[in-house]
Amino acid sequence: MAQFLGQLQEWETRRTEANGFYRQGKYKEYLDLSRQNLRLSREMQDRTREGHALNDVGLAYIHCWQPQKALEFFYQSLTLTQELGDKQGEATSYCNLGSSYNHLGQLSLALDFFNRAVPIFKSLGDTQGEISTLNNVALIYTKLDEPKRALLLHHQILAMRRLLNDFSGEATTLNGIGFAYTAMGKSEQALGFFKEALSIQRATKNVAGEATTLNNIASIYSDLGQPKEALLLYHQILLTRKEMRDRSGEANTLHNIGFTYNLLGERKQALSFYNKAINRFRDLGDSLGEISTLLNIGTVYAEMNQKEWAQSYYKDARRLSEQIDHKPLVDRVQRLMDAL
Repeated sequence: MAQFLGQLQEWETRRTEANGFYRQGKYKEYLDLSRQNLRLSREMQDRTREGHALNDVGLAYIHCWQPQKALEFFYQSLTLTQELGDKQGEATSYCNLGSSYNHLGQLSLALDFFNRAVPIFKSLGDTQGEISTLNNVALIYTKLDEPKRALLLHHQILAMRRLLNDFSGEATTLNGIGFAYTAMGKSEQALGFFKEALSIQRATKNVAGEATTLNNIASIYSDLGQPKEALLLYHQILLTRKEMRDRSGEANTLHNIGFTYNLLGERKQALSFYNKAINRFRDLGDSLGEISTLLNIGTVYAEMNQKEWAQSYYKDARRLSEQIDHKPLVDRVQRLMDAL
C-alpha cells in the first residue's frame, strides 16, 4: 500500500513538473516526463491515469510537430476512455484527434472528430468545452473555403461567450470572425473585428492575446498594400514576445518581419530575419515553421535569379516535410521546384 501511495505521489509530482515545462514551451522536456508517467501508470495498472498520460504524450508530440505520432496515443486514449465509460475523456480525445488531423492538413477528418466531441460536451453541461470545440469547427470551415458557414457559427459562439461574460473568449471569437472575413477578401471588415478584439484584450490586460491580434492586424495592413505600417507593428510585437519569453511567438514574428521586408524589396533584410527565425524554429523543434521559412528563403533567391541557392533551400524543405509526413507541404515544395 505504501509503495502504491508513493507511486501516486511520484506521478502527480511529475505531472505538475511536466505542466510547468508545457507552459514554458519546453515541449521536449514535457514529452520526456509524460512518457515516464505513462510507464508508471501502466506499472500501477491505474487506467484513469494511463488515459491522462496518453493524452499528455499525444499533446507533447503535437507541439513537437509530430502529429502522426500524436495520433497513435490519442487513439489509445480514445479506446481507453470508451472502455471506462469516461465521456469527458472521450470528448477530449475526439478534440485531440481533430487537432492532430488539422495539423496534418486533413481538414475533413479533423472536422469529423470535432463534431463528435460537441454533443458529448453539450450533454455533460461542459459549456466551455462545447464552445472551444465549436470554435475549432468554425476555423476549419474557413480553411475549407466555407467562410460564410464559419461566420454563422462564430456569431453563435459570440452570443454564448457574451452570456458567460467570457471576455477572453469573446476576443478569440472576434479574431475568428476577422479571419473569416480575411478569407472572403474583405480586409476592411476583418480589420474592424480585429480592432474590437484588441480593445477587449487591452482592457483585460491580456498581453499574449494582444500580441496575437496585433499580428492579425499587421497581416491585414500587408494585404491592404501598407507593408511599412505592418512592419512597425511586427517590431512592436517582437518586443512583446521577447518580454514574455514566448519563443514560438518570437520565431513566428521574425518570420513575418522577413516576409514584410521582402514585400518592400529589401531582400538582405528579409534574409537576415528569415535566418533568425530558422534558428528559433530549430531550437523549438518546430518543423512546420522551419519548412515554411526555408521555402520563403528559397523564394527570395528565386526572385534574385539565384536558382541553385533556391533549389538548395527547397530540397531542405522537402526533406523535412517528408520526415513529418505532411503531404500538402511536400506538394507545395514540388510546385515551387517545378517553377524554377
